[in-house]
Amino acid sequence: MIALPAHSWSQETAQSAEEYSRLHEQGVLALEQNNYPEALISLSLAIQEAAAAENKVAQASIQLSLAQLHYNIHNFDQAALQVHSAIELLRDQNNTALIAQAQTLLGYIYVENGKWEEAEIFLHLADQYFLNSGAIESRAQVLLGYGALSIKQKQFSEAINYLEAAKNTFNNQQDLSKLAKTELLLAEASIKIDPELLPNSLNKAKDALAKALNLASENGFVSIGIEGLRLESYLSLRANKFNEAEEFLTRYEQKSDSLHQHYLNTIIAQSGADNGDLASLNQIINQQKSDLDRQQRSISFSKITTGLSIALIIILSLLTLSLYKNNNLRAKANILLQDKNSELQLAKEKAEKASMVKAEFLSTITHELRTPMYAVTGLTHLLLEENPKPEQKEHLRSLQFSGEYLLNLINNILDLNKLEANKVEIEKTTFNLKKRLNDVLIALNKTAVDRKNNLRLEYDDEIPEKLEGDSVKLSQILINLIGNSLKFTQNGDVIVRVSKLGEKNNKITLHFEIEDNGVGISKKKQKSIFESFSQASLQINRKFGGTGLGLSIVKSLLELMGSRIQLESQLGKGSKFWFDLALEISAQGATEEQGAKQLAENEYSVLENRHILVVEDNKINQMITRKILEKRNIICQVADNGMDAIKLVESNDFDVVLMDIHMPGISGIEATQEIRKFKPDLPIIALTAVTIEENLDEFYRVGFSEIIPKPFKTEEFFEKIHRTLTQDTSASK
Repeated sequence: MIALPAHSWSQETAQSAEEYSRLHEQGVLALEQNNYPEALISLSLAIQEAAAAENKVAQASIQLSLAQLHYNIHNFDQAALQVHSAIELLRDQNNTALIAQAQTLLGYIYVENGKWEEAEIFLHLADQYFLNSGAIESRAQVLLGYGALSIKQKQFSEAINYLEAAKNTFNNQQDLSKLAKTELLLAEASIKIDPELLPNSLNKAKDALAKALNLASENGFVSIGIEGLRLESYLSLRANKFNEAEEFLTRYEQKSDSLHQHYLNTIIAQSGADNGDLASLNQIINQQKSDLDRQQRSISFSKITTGLSIALIIILSLLTLSLYKNNNLRAKANILLQDKNSELQLAKEKAEKASMVKAEFLSTITHELRTPMYAVTGLTHLLLEENPKPEQKEHLRSLQFSGEYLLNLINNILDLNKLEANKVEIEKTTFNLKKRLNDVLIALNKTAVDRKNNLRLEYDDEIPEKLEGDSVKLSQILINLIGNSLKFTQNGDVIVRVSKLGEKNNKITLHFEIEDNGVGISKKKQKSIFESFSQASLQINRKFGGTGLGLSIVKSLLELMGSRIQLESQLGKGSKFWFDLALEISAQGATEEQGAKQLAENEYSVLENRHILVVEDNKINQMITRKILEKRNIICQVADNGMDAIKLVESNDFDVVLMDIHMPGISGIEATQEIRKFKPDLPIIALTAVTIEENLDEFYRVGFSEIIPKPFKTEEFFEKIHRTLTQDTSASK
């Protein structure tokens, strides 16, 4: 209950002031004792005396007591009406302390009415006054209101802070009714708060509830006792005592429903017994309502007039302020936009520069890596062809394997870089899928044997023999996926399944699946395994090897081909990768494999006694290339740089020129341009370690007939020379 301040009435006679002060104090005492009939009679008589004496402060104070009465019996609308009437009476009385008390009570009312925004406004107004005036005791009532509001808004931590602060003040004041209410609200907040935010919250709730119920029992606070039943039900529910919770809840509902009716019946019964005339009480109540209605009409008219004037002023002010702010905002937005555009442009330039630096770095570093790799693989190939001893052959094959592994790593890095730069395109060719799969399995068979794995293919015979698509990229995908399964499986099975899903409009959709029973992949790692340089774990990486690039390339290639890689895995039981891919059905034409086979069967007799110029600045590379050519009975001549190459071509008739790109003096590109001026039809093949995919158009534009990247496989090397010579011969005819 809001504590109302004492007041003095200097303008009336001492007898009149003494009378309504006595009646008011009598009504407040009855109100504190929950004797609502006595309180209503005393307060109604007191307000009549104060009105007769024309003391607005006294009337307002008594109306606030009446508002408190209606608040206690949950007649919130009437309580709010009484408070507003009291505030209107005090508007020109300069009694801010009493207004603050009224605002506090109005905040309480709006908390219960569900008007939480209005409640917060009035509680804040009262709080500001009590803080400025140093009225700590009165401010505790505002803190109690804040606590109740925070519980309604489910802000339980804030509620506990407010209530603990209010509790200390009420304890010092020995305000038992407020103390009981505070303990009750503390119990409710402690029950409903997240246990992680308040450790041991249930015990704290039980302790606070016990204190509240003890105070209610000793002092006759009936409503506190009834609310305690509701909280007892909550506590039983939290303890999984459902029957007990239901019992408490039933008792609460029964007592709560009958409480307010009991108050009204008691008011009527006791007023009749005390006064002997119920009509007199009704007359008092009706008179009070009539006075309130009259005051309300007067207030309403005044409010309408004042409100319209204020509204007009506010509208004009807001329009002016809006125009001013809009102009300022527009100016600031333009400045901000210009700054952001400058930042974006700078960021774009930095990103483009970084991308160019990255591409240049990769091109340079791969060239530097490919050059010694050419020496390693070339010399190994030559040594293996010279009939080494068995123990030497084993070492040479190990060296060859290491060289091919490093070359594969370099190629993976380049592939990934091209995919990220969107420089990879799909190239359609006709191919035999089953043969392509068998070739992949044959290539990986040694790995399967080394790991003691059983590698097998399950192929759907309904799949057409000839298909159209990018067979090279499909092979790259399958090699990476199958190789990955073989690497992470030992003494197990790796099964490759290809099945037909559907066929429509000369297109077939195939389901590719690679399943193993290897180490498997944890749920956590499955999200990152397709990222660059990712491995299942550091330990697995050390044990099985690899860079983690293969699966990243698979993901990017499949997305480029309009598909998506899928994964299902369980740690310790194995993994299954799968994807669906649409390919076109080929109606005619030789497959690429058939063409390759025809070339492979050719004995390259056309190459014998051909005159080839090798333009290379690296002495080791010169020696390797010359020896490889001479083993085919090819006449080989060497030039150390581009200028020497131009002079030799001018004075000799060569069948083919193998041109390096990066050389001292003029580059291979510049040398080729000069040669084309006097020998436009001479076949010139770029034999280079640069990243040719990024410079392909430039190579062909300056006049190169073919491109062979270093290091190369010997079979592919001679095949391209053979093809170039054959094309040149056909063109000559």
